[in-house]
Amino acid sequence: MANLIGIALVVLSFILVAFFYGKKELHMAQLEGYKIKNFFKWHFRNYDRWVKESLLALLSAGIVFIMNIFRLPSEIIILVPIALFFYMTYKEVTTKKKAKKPLVFTARATRLFLTFWLLIALSFYFLKKNFQAPEVFSAEVLILTALLPVYMALSLVITFPLEKFIQFLYYKSAQRKIRNRKDLITIGITGSYGKTSTKHFITAVLSEKFSVLMTPESYNTPMGVTKVIRNELKDTHQIFVCEMGARQRGDIKVLVKLANPKIGVITSIGPQHLETFGTIENVAKTKFELVEGLPEDGIAVLNGDNYYCRTFGEKFAVRKLFYGTESPIERKYFLWAENIINTRQGLKFDAVTEDGMRIKCEVPLLGRHNVSNLLAAISVALALGLNEEEIKRGLSRIEPVPHRLQLISTPHGVTVIDDAFNSNPEGAKEALACLKEMDAKRRIIVTPGMVELGEKEYEENKNLGKNIAEVCDYAILVGKKRSRPIFEGLKEASFPEEKVFVVANLDEATKVLQNLLQPGDVVLFENDLPDNYEG
Repeated sequence: MANLIGIALVVLSFILVAFFYGKKELHMAQLEGYKIKNFFKWHFRNYDRWVKESLLALLSAGIVFIMNIFRLPSEIIILVPIALFFYMTYKEVTTKKKAKKPLVFTARATRLFLTFWLLIALSFYFLKKNFQAPEVFSAEVLILTALLPVYMALSLVITFPLEKFIQFLYYKSAQRKIRNRKDLITIGITGSYGKTSTKHFITAVLSEKFSVLMTPESYNTPMGVTKVIRNELKDTHQIFVCEMGARQRGDIKVLVKLANPKIGVITSIGPQHLETFGTIENVAKTKFELVEGLPEDGIAVLNGDNYYCRTFGEKFAVRKLFYGTESPIERKYFLWAENIINTRQGLKFDAVTEDGMRIKCEVPLLGRHNVSNLLAAISVALALGLNEEEIKRGLSRIEPVPHRLQLISTPHGVTVIDDAFNSNPEGAKEALACLKEMDAKRRIIVTPGMVELGEKEYEENKNLGKNIAEVCDYAILVGKKRSRPIFEGLKEASFPEEKVFVVANLDEATKVLQNLLQPGDVVLFENDLPDNYEG
């Protein structure tokens, strides 16, 4: 009877650990798009965030074996796993930070978690022969604990065929729904950066004349877009604005076949997601899968300031509308911007068409790149027949996209530029340019640097440090290991070390700011690392 009670206590304490650590593994799997390869990459990249617990469990298993050799009573031996499991549970519960992108128990996540628990149950079925030997069972359960990440990886492998089949059925259903809407105009938007902001701007302007549906948040994957089409697209919608994301060759092609766009917008091409693409040329080829998939009477709206958009765009016979902020004479733009001014109230500029129309634009946004994104929206609006007044009314309704160079005034006289959604070399450069143009007592940046830049990541973050040195009075770097290249860039640029604060997380950065800020200061928050990139 005592043995059974001991076994029960070990099992119950293990279930607690497996629940909390299993949820953490599930969260990482979700953040990595349920891709097995990316899931393993995360574990190799962040070994310090899971290997300690696994090693501790294996060490405890070794202690149990040694205690067994010395024939210590089983009542004492089982205290080792119970104590460890309660310690691990306590640590996980008390040190867990609020996730920036919390785990969502979607149908897929639920299926994956159930598979994880079925594998654990199966393991216990094979261990049942040792129920009468608590000391052996304890060691086996400790080894099982060390393998929890492996169990989640196995769950991903096992559920993969089922998930692919379910996705195929949903995808085909959404595809049929789009194909049956002959009157619907789909606008596909892609780019290394700027696509989400451009999506919002296009929707705001076109809503002056049409009933518009936009893919929400970052719903830019085949399953995300499928969900929007199946659940939200109504017969009354005239325009479907569809953001299209990509991490590897062929991703855009899948989305084009699904959404059937008549207009394709490419906002930019740059060194984003090089870990999966390898080269910028591969990024460009993937983005231009959107233009390649347009019908003969389709329209490609392209950023003429971007080298890759220009050179790749010229290869296609489809009608092309180039827009930009550089010299319109050399580039032969359809639409360009003049008299660009950044103020504390936002942007002011003139949008000028090739036939001489001049639209006075005032929007509560910052950054030359936002001028570019607004030009994309105006180009689409003109192509769809909106007049100057409709476009101006649409622009007046634009609100800052949260965390994308969002201008925030505080009651204490401090201005915040919130560019925390994500960061890339061009975006960071633009954010610093905005900070430099602002009328400020002191300029302060809070940043962990940039991610997903492949081999260029170290170099680009070091360059970021050099650029910060030219603009800022103080720098608060988040993540001691991750921000090291920025710190080196600052040092090379002779930035005073006493004006650099290196902190572990955003909470610590906030404490530094509380002691540092004065009325008239401007603070730039440049990037906020996702949960699977912290450190």
